[in-house]
Amino acid sequence: MSPDNARARLVPGDQPDRVKWNARYAAGFAPSFTPHPLATRSLTLDLPAGPVADLACGPSGTALLGAELGRRVSAVDVSEVALGLLGAEARRRGLGEEITLVHADLSTWSPPPRSYALVVCTGFWASAVFTAAAGAVAEGGLLAWEAFTAEARLSRPSLAPGWCLAPGEPASLLPPGFTVLDQSDVPGPERPLRRQMLARRVH
Repeated sequence: MSPDNARARLVPGDQPDRVKWNARYAAGFAPSFTPHPLATRSLTLDLPAGPVADLACGPSGTALLGAELGRRVSAVDVSEVALGLLGAEARRRGLGEEITLVHADLSTWSPPPRSYALVVCTGFWASAVFTAAAGAVAEGGLLAWEAFTAEARLSRPSLAPGWCLAPGEPASLLPPGFTVLDQSDVPGPERPLRRQMLARRVH
């Protein structure tokens, strides 16, 4: 059982993100279950023993890959529809016992401190959630993150400023004890729209 299973918070039925993503995933959505490249890279690096946390996971190929590599995985998402799709695929692959589905709003989810070999998030940004996620990384473990940059709002004005990385983020927000392995913008069709970071807790 994942250490954060008991810490999952109930998500109100009218929570806007829950409503939005449930509708998105319920409308004939066909997930590919392809692992995110940043997560794939992270899982091939030197990691300590311990579980993986996949935040804002959706119907995640990342969680499935972690489980296939022998890791216990906590898959956290606000959408129970997304978690249902992931759970069904995990059972189909014989991985149902390795993945704990955590239905929670990340703004209220409290991960156990220093308990994950890898914390990965590849489609969400909130600075407070990033801080909590960093605190959940075990010594020697990795924090992997990808999110939209502020420049993305030029082509996607519906993105709220708080959903986008400012210059230097997220590395500039890391607490003491981390070393940055890489931070780089992901090229888009016209301009970089996303930035990814990989950092290791060294103490």
